[in-house]
Amino acid sequence: MINLFSFRLNLRYWFCVACFAFPLFISAQQKIKYDSDRTRMDQENYPGAFIFTGVEKQVYFIHEGIKVWCDQAIFYEEQNFFRAFGNVKMNQGDTINLTSKYAEYDGMTQFAFASEDVVLTSPSNVLTTDSLFFNRIKQESFYRSGGMVKDSSSTINSIVGRYFMERDKYAFRDDVVVTNPEYKMNTEILDFYPESGHAYLYGPSTIIGETSKVYCERGFYNTTLDEGYFTKNAKIDYDSRNVVGDSIYFRRADNFASATNNIVVTDTLNQSVVKGHYAEVYKDLDSLFITKNPIASTKQDKDSVHIASDVLMITGPEKNRIIRAFKDARIYKTDLSGKADSIWSGEASGLTKMITNPILWAEESQITGDTIHLISNQETEKIDSLKVFYDAFMVMKDSIEGYNQVKGKEMYALFNDENDIEEVNFIKNTETIYYVREDDGTLVGIDKALSATIKLLMKDNDIEDVYYYNAVESDLMPEEEFPPNARKLKNFNWRGDEMIRSKADLFKDRKAFELVPIQGLKAQEIEDAFFDDTNSSENPINNSNSTFQQKNIKGKQEDESANKNEKNSIKPQTKDKPKEKPQLEKIENKKE
Repeated sequence: MINLFSFRLNLRYWFCVACFAFPLFISAQQKIKYDSDRTRMDQENYPGAFIFTGVEKQVYFIHEGIKVWCDQAIFYEEQNFFRAFGNVKMNQGDTINLTSKYAEYDGMTQFAFASEDVVLTSPSNVLTTDSLFFNRIKQESFYRSGGMVKDSSSTINSIVGRYFMERDKYAFRDDVVVTNPEYKMNTEILDFYPESGHAYLYGPSTIIGETSKVYCERGFYNTTLDEGYFTKNAKIDYDSRNVVGDSIYFRRADNFASATNNIVVTDTLNQSVVKGHYAEVYKDLDSLFITKNPIASTKQDKDSVHIASDVLMITGPEKNRIIRAFKDARIYKTDLSGKADSIWSGEASGLTKMITNPILWAEESQITGDTIHLISNQETEKIDSLKVFYDAFMVMKDSIEGYNQVKGKEMYALFNDENDIEEVNFIKNTETIYYVREDDGTLVGIDKALSATIKLLMKDNDIEDVYYYNAVESDLMPEEEFPPNARKLKNFNWRGDEMIRSKADLFKDRKAFELVPIQGLKAQEIEDAFFDDTNSSENPINNSNSTFQQKNIKGKQEDESANKNEKNSIKPQTKDKPKEKPQLEKIENKKE
């Protein structure tokens, strides 16, 4: 019969000889120390190993600052390696507290593995997963079969995750989902720094809140301040309003966003599009501010109305938008155009005001005055009428030469269904100069008249009839008898060369802006592989007694099944059987 005590002494002797033979190797490795209530050996099933079982207190291991507690363990002293079963707890100073049902630890490589209900607690968050690898040399942990990280405000789920403890950084990969009470974030790649709350997004990413949806393919989000900066196909959806730009800044607290370069703001409900190179959106105030050659385009009947200026402001709730354009404001539609110092347009009232030095061209008719109002029919969305207040002046080029002119204090015009002016009324101190022609175009003479009121009937944008009312003074003279210097009314100013004949003319002679280069966000950090040549993904723990050496890794279910079977195969001694203690180096009992 083999003497167990003698066997242990011999084992220790040969182990010491091996240590003496390889002093350089051993000096670099500290031995794992332990404490256990009950110890036994099972050479048939676990040759060279001690089986530890906790009775009144858990089995305890310590190695270079890491402490491990468990209910049972298999310890391979020569290999400086153990496997822990049941209520496993692992602690490393103030940085790491880990619990699981199963764990392995290799003292040679300082590489650990934990599985089944793994919970890793750090000062700023809690990680839960079904299996976790831990490299103590690099101070990195890694999961590859799904995990969740939870801090005080958010929960992050991903298929793959890596935690860099010294940098306090998480690298999440594949189906990353961040759930916050205020929003939900989806991305493929997320680098997260818990201490600062900074998150970097790479690849197609969305952030969906109650009233907004952000999309980008590269972005930064400060989860502490609830604000972000997004580039590469960035856009924000606010209910019916969509904002696109080369770069977008977003602040959730007040639903504010600003965009820079190549901006397009689309209002699907109001069928309008606004473009420019800098914009600010205040969602809660239903407000849009846009500069750097802004232009607003609104669908109207089968046409579109375009308004451009130095600055555009669009305010008001849906179906009640107000457009304010100021400093060299211009308006254009296929049959009407004009410009003024500022333009005001209200969607609910259908009123468009051209204020300060306004000029309007209706086909070849030029209209000026102190203020011009365009009124649209809300049902048909067509321009219904036109009003000019104070110093109204209408000029039309004669079919051959000269200018037909009408002026008065105020002017009122009506449009037909084709959006052509069909009737014009001037009131108060009216004057006209009119080239009278036969049907074949032959000039009869030039008529100059004064009256209280004048009505013009138009057809195909030409004067068809002229009616004078009250105190009429009219003088029709042959062309040769009408002095050339008298053929223009006072304050006559033909500005046909300024006429806006296309959408492109809205930007004619405007300042060209050189777009500010977008600085962008830092490129994704490419980290070294978690598993090196020694600890490859196929054999992450380089020990012959590890579960990873005993089979190919094929998934979570096999790993868990192997661990459960292994645990069940360990038969703890009964309490009435004397405990056996190996004659090995032993440390003082430790409490949890």
